[in-house]
Amino acid sequence: MTNTVPYYEDFSEIKKKIWLMLDDAVTNRSSPFRIPVFVCGDQSDFDGRIVVLRKSDQYSNMLQFHSDIRSDKIPKLKKNSNAALIFYDKEEKIQLRVKVDCIVNHENEITEQSWLKTAHISRKCYLVNNGPGTETDEPSSGLSEDIEKSGFTMEQSEEGYKNFTVIQCNIKSIEWLYLAAKGHRRARFDITNDNQNWLIP
Repeated sequence: MTNTVPYYEDFSEIKKKIWLMLDDAVTNRSSPFRIPVFVCGDQSDFDGRIVVLRKSDQYSNMLQFHSDIRSDKIPKLKKNSNAALIFYDKEEKIQLRVKVDCIVNHENEITEQSWLKTAHISRKCYLVNNGPGTETDEPSSGLSEDIEKSGFTMEQSEEGYKNFTVIQCNIKSIEWLYLAAKGHRRARFDITNDNQNWLIP
C-alpha cells in the first residue's frame, strides 16, 4: 500500500528535506539557504548578520561559515559560544531556526583546509588593513590603494590567511516551519537529546 502521508507530516521526510536544502546551499549560489542570518551575543549585546554557508555535514550535525578574526562577533563567541542561524526559503515556504554551539578555528588544520578551497576573489576581504566594523573618517573598502587599483596575485592573497577564521556550528536543535494555505506545520528536532516533536505553528 502506498504511503499517502505528505512529506511535511513525516519526521524522517522532513529531515531529508532539511539536509537536501542545506547541502544544496553550499554550492548553489542562488539558494536562499546559502545566506542565513547568524545571531550571537550575550544578555547585554545581541547582534545579527548575514553569513555565507560554506559547509553542511549531516553526519556530524554541523554547519560552517568563514569570518575575519578581527570581526566583533569573535569576542562575542569566545564569551558565549551559543548562537543561532535562521534560514528562509520563500518558494519552498520553509523556515529553519537552528540553535548551535560554535567553535572558532584560527590558524589550525581546519582553517588550512578551508583556505586552500577559498577562491582568489573571496580572499580579498581578508586583506583589509583594519578589521570589519573599524571606524573610518571617509567611505572606504579598507583595502590598500595598490590592491584596489591593480588587484592582487594568489601569492599576495596568502597575507590574508592570518585574518581568516572558520566558525563551526554544532547543531543543538532545529525548529522547522512549513507555511501552507491549508494549515502550517511546525516541528522541533532536538539533536542534543535525540528527540523530535510537533509544535503548534
